[in-house]
Amino acid sequence: MSESGAPPKGSSDFEAKLDQADMSVAAFDQDKPGPLQILRGFLHTNPTAIPAFVLALSIIGFGITAPRFLSAHALSLVLEQVTVTGVVAVAQTMIILTAGIDLSVGAIMMLSSVVMGKLAVSAGLPAPFAILIGIGIGGVMGYLNALLVTYIRLPPFIVTLGTLKIFSTLKLWYSGSVSIRASDVDAQAPFLTYFGQEAFPLFGGSVTYGGVALILLTALVWYLLNRTAWGRHVHAVGDDPDAALLAGIQTQRVLRSVYVFAGLICGFAAWVLIGRVGSVSPLGGETMNLDSITAVVIGGTSLFGGRGSIVGSVLGALIVGVFNTGLSLAGVDDYWQEFAIGILLLGAVAMDQWLRRAVQ
Repeated sequence: MSESGAPPKGSSDFEAKLDQADMSVAAFDQDKPGPLQILRGFLHTNPTAIPAFVLALSIIGFGITAPRFLSAHALSLVLEQVTVTGVVAVAQTMIILTAGIDLSVGAIMMLSSVVMGKLAVSAGLPAPFAILIGIGIGGVMGYLNALLVTYIRLPPFIVTLGTLKIFSTLKLWYSGSVSIRASDVDAQAPFLTYFGQEAFPLFGGSVTYGGVALILLTALVWYLLNRTAWGRHVHAVGDDPDAALLAGIQTQRVLRSVYVFAGLICGFAAWVLIGRVGSVSPLGGETMNLDSITAVVIGGTSLFGGRGSIVGSVLGALIVGVFNTGLSLAGVDDYWQEFAIGILLLGAVAMDQWLRRAVQ
């Protein structure tokens, strides 16, 4: 202030600029992300981190509570048990990435396995040809799902619920509800059980060719989804199909390719399944659709599409196997094992909702 009581010239402008500077600093402090926001952003861009952490923590926990769990035999048994679920989960992941869901994956796998067994054992067709036909049948069933989803525009849930019933009925009709015994498979078509054979020993346990196939399949599909234009289109269709269409992506063609590819993988899972159990039965696989969805969701793939990880889905299958085996060795009843898996599933969905808000 001057001696006359009037403010010095230019002081109001200076105070206004000072206030604006204070507001800018305050806005900067307010927009600066905190540790929780940083963590949420990291987990959103790295969906595999959560299932990897849960898997490591569960292995350590069960290793403490049930020391037999850390034996090489128990760990190799876990890998062997989740091989088929892991292969089907790879197919299910691609469908869920497009914001769809496939309830028919188990029926596709079982019908393909029956075709392989009937052709190779009952009809005497060379096993490699029977396997190729069985995998091809899986692709045809996937294509049927694709046609109903893309041309008739039915919801994937309804489509695959209907084809689940259709494929299950065809499986029972074609097989006559009769299983093919392991002794017959070994005598007439031993190549059908190839993936059940030991590939190499590992620390006192063993890894089957089915486990090796799961690893190679995971690597292949990971590469296709993350390093090719097709994979980027799959993510784009799942994230926002309208925006993908405006960007020039042929969304319907992408969806058809995903369903056909998933069907072929389910057909391949049929071959792995025969090697796992040693026989061909039309009465198994009823829970495979739910088991694969459980593995995919626990593995961090969003049910809303556009975000997920093939590796995370395989880790999700391993988490389910670790919990089942660890709780069994700890003497926990079977129904509590299902309870624990349900808690994991709800936790994974809640985490997905929290991560989705990170980008909203």
